[in-house]
Amino acid sequence: MLDRITPTHRPEGRANSTQSWRSLLFMHWPVPVDVMRRLVPEPLELDLWEGTAYIGVVPFKMQRVRPKWLPSAFAFEFLEANVRTYVYYGNQPGVYFFSLEAASALAVWCARQFWGLPYYYAYMNTHEENEIIQYESVRRHSGAKHKVRYRVGEKLGPTQPETLEFFFLERYVLFVERKRQLLSGRVYHQPYSAHLAEVLSIEDELMLASGFEYSNELPHFAHYSPGVDVETFDLQPVS
Repeated sequence: MLDRITPTHRPEGRANSTQSWRSLLFMHWPVPVDVMRRLVPEPLELDLWEGTAYIGVVPFKMQRVRPKWLPSAFAFEFLEANVRTYVYYGNQPGVYFFSLEAASALAVWCARQFWGLPYYYAYMNTHEENEIIQYESVRRHSGAKHKVRYRVGEKLGPTQPETLEFFFLERYVLFVERKRQLLSGRVYHQPYSAHLAEVLSIEDELMLASGFEYSNELPHFAHYSPGVDVETFDLQPVS
């Protein structure tokens, strides 16, 4: 039985950074389990919702990002988008990232250097007009792009355990493979306040760049959250 509640509690010890995640759009598509299994490294197991594996694309804003030792006046911000799926190790559920775009060369360098995460530098922008939000990203070297237009829908409130929203949104553990070693990192924040979202159009090449078949099909599920304030903690070996 996976323990989905304990990871929502704040870990002991000192966080290594603080940041705010804002205006998050969570989009999800089903993927055949055998396809996902080939792309996720062992010994991670696939965390399935009612027997189905999902890939997620999540564009959002990173704000007030700073290591704990850096004065808040020097915090910085940038746009980010990640491609992810859901996994577990032992009884601990978490997230596995196939790629992460960021509109900050410094953030990309730090994440690759200190976390071993597959970040890519991208040209990114977002704007809102007539309650329609547009978000666009183009990877600097390969040109892989992501463009989505959406509007925020019905408010669902704080996510509740054993719901689809909790499964997709409330992920407090990340797993990363670095130098053939599996590591995990923790984050802490209050539960997301979730809304439904209506995706009006999408062009996405980030899933293709991660090894999945190209498709501009609208997501099967889309959720929005205005955001959370986050603490992050050091990576720890798990195997």
